[in-house]
Amino acid sequence: MRHAIYLPLFGDLADPRALVDIALAAETHGWDGLFVWDHVLSPVPGEWAIADPWIALAGGATVTSRIRLGPMVTPLPRRRIIKVARETVTLDRLSDGRLILGLGIGIDTGRELSAFGEVTDPRQRARMLEVGTKALVDLWSGVTVNYTHEVILDGVRAIPGPVQQPRIPIWFGTERVSGSPVARAAHYDGLFPLHAKPADVQRIFEAVAEIRGGIDGFDVAIVARRDTDLDNFQSAGATWAMHAFWPGHRTDQVLRLIESGPPN
Repeated sequence: MRHAIYLPLFGDLADPRALVDIALAAETHGWDGLFVWDHVLSPVPGEWAIADPWIALAGGATVTSRIRLGPMVTPLPRRRIIKVARETVTLDRLSDGRLILGLGIGIDTGRELSAFGEVTDPRQRARMLEVGTKALVDLWSGVTVNYTHEVILDGVRAIPGPVQQPRIPIWFGTERVSGSPVARAAHYDGLFPLHAKPADVQRIFEAVAEIRGGIDGFDVAIVARRDTDLDNFQSAGATWAMHAFWPGHRTDQVLRLIESGPPN
């Protein structure tokens, strides 16, 4: 099992210099990754300073050479696909191929959709996510792309492509542990079920194996808190533990955990 720091770019942690310090500390003390929330408004109560994940992660990429980095997760239905294509390729090249892209349908808890006239219907957003992911992969490949439903791309070609081949790994964040979110993820590289139990992880791998014929190269990441029994999750097959922080946590609290090192 690999261990990553997983945090919101809120409050004290919205300072991009803090993210750079955290990234460097994570690399120095043996952690495997650093992943951040991607929000433009707050899904939790309160008025928070919020940082942009792409610029913050770029800062982290420049002071590290080993740890994996990425947004966890980017709500693709509220984004322009070409903009995401440019951001992901640029960050992948800047980090020399260390980006893992987390994608999801997004939520409207903090009015991140409705406040800007974005689609709020979850089924429509699910379709936008499926089509948008395929379009994103096509753009990474350098071919000329045409999409006319859910995503509009009229004869678009984007170069250069990412460092990682055949493409940047894609995980999907979800609050569900079965059904269409698992089936969607099975065609890519990983799943981040936010509320999974060890038995759920086992069932996820069984469903993924049935769809793709095996589980080689497929990751399941779980949220790790102080009371999480990581041994049970590791026995169930979970490949990443995302050691989670919350809005209101301070930089010094994050650094204290990082400096203690990842669990053995």
